[in-house]
Amino acid sequence: MVKDRLVRAMSRARYAAMGAAVGAFLGGLLGKQTASTGAALGALVGATFGEHRPTVQSRFDDLKSGSGPNVSGLRSRGSDAEE
Repeated sequence: MVKDRLVRAMSRARYAAMGAAVGAFLGGLLGKQTASTGAALGALVGATFGEHRPTVQSRFDDLKSGSGPNVSGLRSRGSDAEE
């Protein structure tokens, strides 16, 4: 539980920093005020993306490993029974 919270917090921070950098760069092409606004908006978008990224990645890994629920069409070829 604590590990999950730390992973989520680190993911939010990482994507917020990347979003802020990209937003500041794009806003900086137009001027100083737009650079700071772009950084704020980029950080918000990055943090939102980082909030959902760990859960999506863990679910995808569960499907790949086969430990998750069986979803038709996502099985690997090796696990299909011969017809």
